[in-house]
Amino acid sequence: MRSEVIVIGAGGHAKVCIELLRAMGEKVDFCVGGPDSSDHCLDVPVLIGDENLPRLRSQGYGKLFVAVGSNELRDRLGGIATELGYRLVNAISPRAVVSPTAKLGVGVAVMAGAVINADAVVEDLAVINTGATVDHDCWIGKAVHVAPQCALAGNVTVGSHTLLGIGCKVIVGIKIGERVTVGAGGVVISAIESGATAVGIPVRVIAK
Repeated sequence: MRSEVIVIGAGGHAKVCIELLRAMGEKVDFCVGGPDSSDHCLDVPVLIGDENLPRLRSQGYGKLFVAVGSNELRDRLGGIATELGYRLVNAISPRAVVSPTAKLGVGVAVMAGAVINADAVVEDLAVINTGATVDHDCWIGKAVHVAPQCALAGNVTVGSHTLLGIGCKVIVGIKIGERVTVGAGGVVISAIESGATAVGIPVRVIAK
């Protein structure tokens, strides 16, 4: 198996993740993008179309990272890649702080300045973005996006495919359901049911 990484995605999020992978000592050979992608992402050649994934796998590539911002699409593409036999790798900044007792899944991105504290769990394909903090005993579900500068107190639960917008704050022990969107700067002081959109200080549900 080749040691180089294939990245799915060719936009701004992919640029950040390529630099994270390189900081870990990985080499990225190709990005796989959509029809509107540029021919390069940073200096990495971009191949257009998911049909390139089985071809690259047949050429011996086995390591892959999904660098797509949409939670549901990231999850779906991660499943496709896994079915093709790829191994999802993590992209973790050397300037992040990850507790030795924290548990991270696969395909996880942890950006610069992020902190993941003791006994926290971050499931597959989640994104802990720049400067976000996830405190002790939190559980971050599959393909969640914790946006830049969010702060989660201890024992917070975040269901799969949820987006916590930039600068959100969540007090201790709160449970947030699946496929929830919390608007930028929101302060969460009570539980939020699955499928809701919530905004404000404190947040209120405006749509389900």
